[in-house]
Amino acid sequence: MAEIVLKAAQRTEFGKGAARRTRRAGLVPAVMHDRSESPIHISLPGHDAYLALRHVNAVLTIELDGEQTLTIAREIQRDALKDTLQHIDLQIVKRGEKIEASVPLHIAGEPTTGLAILDSQELHVRAEATNVPEVISISVDGLNEGETVRIADLQLPEGVEAVDHPDTNVVTITSPQGEEPALTPETEATQAFSEE
Repeated sequence: MAEIVLKAAQRTEFGKGAARRTRRAGLVPAVMHDRSESPIHISLPGHDAYLALRHVNAVLTIELDGEQTLTIAREIQRDALKDTLQHIDLQIVKRGEKIEASVPLHIAGEPTTGLAILDSQELHVRAEATNVPEVISISVDGLNEGETVRIADLQLPEGVEAVDHPDTNVVTITSPQGEEPALTPETEATQAFSEE
């Protein structure tokens, strides 16, 4: 996805009162950090930051005092009632550096029989910061009740690898609620044997 540039200002006031004043001015308190340097406290334009963070795993280029720093949002605090940003925790990344991120999963298509159920809402992946997908679609076309899709079965974008175990199920095709599961030759034989 395209990188988004946000102009930042250095923050010199801290605490709840200062944060409230920052938000009243239409800005969002934020902090940028990496593993080796001290955190950099900044404020970002509230509306622009809100729009940018509608994208999952958005890469944000923060412009501060004429210098640009590549970041990805690691923690976003929101006001649930007002749907406004309260604070953003940004991780500094380098172009070409691989990071781990959580990507939402989405079911695409319809199984031949049964209902497709996500066993997990997201997948943990490793990829270059600028190449982390917003969503991973899982096709269930042609699948039947009782079948599953594992991480190993996924078609991940080039340069993206799953962190979780490849045998982990991500989708299960189940029987619709209230219906008896379809009988396979094995279950038919088992049922016939138990009725004798």
